[in-house]
Amino acid sequence: MAEQAQRRRKKKKAAEPESRGLTPKQVAASSPPATVEHLRETIAADGGTVLGAYRDPLGGNWQILAALPLDKVEPTPYQRDLSEAHVARLAGAIDKLDRFLDPVIAVRAADGKYWTPNGYHRLGALRQLGARAIVALVVPEPAVAHRILALNTEKAHNLREKALEVIRLAQGLATLDDRPEKEFATEFEEPALLTLGLCYQENGRFAGGVYNPVLKRIESFLGAKLSQALETRQERARKLLALDAAVGEAVASLKARGFQSPYLKAFVVARINPLRFKRGAKAEYDETIARMLAAAQKFDPGKVKADQLATAGGPPEE
Repeated sequence: MAEQAQRRRKKKKAAEPESRGLTPKQVAASSPPATVEHLRETIAADGGTVLGAYRDPLGGNWQILAALPLDKVEPTPYQRDLSEAHVARLAGAIDKLDRFLDPVIAVRAADGKYWTPNGYHRLGALRQLGARAIVALVVPEPAVAHRILALNTEKAHNLREKALEVIRLAQGLATLDDRPEKEFATEFEEPALLTLGLCYQENGRFAGGVYNPVLKRIESFLGAKLSQALETRQERARKLLALDAAVGEAVASLKARGFQSPYLKAFVVARINPLRFKRGAKAEYDETIARMLAAAQKFDPGKVKADQLATAGGPPEE
C-alpha cells in the first residue's frame, strides 16, 4: 500500500488545459528564419517540393512539410533490422486505403540524402508499392536523427532491437561528437542498453532479458568521453558474456537432471543474483558480475527442487 501511495505521489501533474504552446495563428507564422529558408531551397534543389513551413504547436520549433523523392530517403544507419512481415502488413493497409496518411520525420544528411529516424517500415512499404515520393516532416536540426527510440512509434521495440539501435548510435556518434557518455542520456535512454547492445552484436541469441533487471541496478551513464566509455562498455560486455556462458552450463546441468522449462536461465540468474533480496539497492558493476560468475560456477543442481522451479518466473530464454 505504501508503495502504491508513493507511485501516486510521483505521478506527473497534468498541465492546465490550453496553457502551453502556440495558438493556431502562431503555428502558421510566415517569417521563418534563414536556416529554414535555406532548407526550403535545398529541398527544391534535391528534387523535392515544399508543401509548407510552420512552427511545431508545442515547442515552437520550425519544420517543413515536404514531398521528397523516395530514392533520396533512407533510414538512419543505426536502426534495427527491417521486419519484412511488418512491411508487408503496412503495404497491404496503405494499398487498400490508397492513401499515405502518416508522414515520416526526415533530416537532410551531408551526402544529400534524407535520413528518417522513425520511418524505416513505412519507407519499405512505399518502395514495395512502387511509389515515387514520400511526404515527410523535414527538421532543420541534424541531432533529431539521433532520437531513434523516442521518435519510433510505428512498431514497438523489443529489448534486443532497442539495445542494438543504441549501441549502433553510440558507435556512430563516437566519431562525430565525442562528448561524455552521460551527455547522451536522452538519446540512449538507459545505460544498460549500451552494454546489452555489445552483447547482442557478439551473440545474436544472447538472453538479455534475464540480465536486464540486474543491469538496471548496477549500470549508470559514464562520465568518460563516448569513445573511451565504449571501451569500458566492451569490457563490461565481455564479463557479462562470460557470466552467461557459466549460467548456460548451470542450465545444462539442470536439464541433465530432468528439469525442463523455458525459465531455467531466469531461475539460475535469480538464484545467483546478490541483489535479489535487497530491494532498491544499488551496487558496482564489476563486483556484482564477479560475484554472480563465482556463484554460477559453484551452482549445484542437486539442491534444486521441482517445486522451486515451478514457482519461478521471469523472461524465458530468447
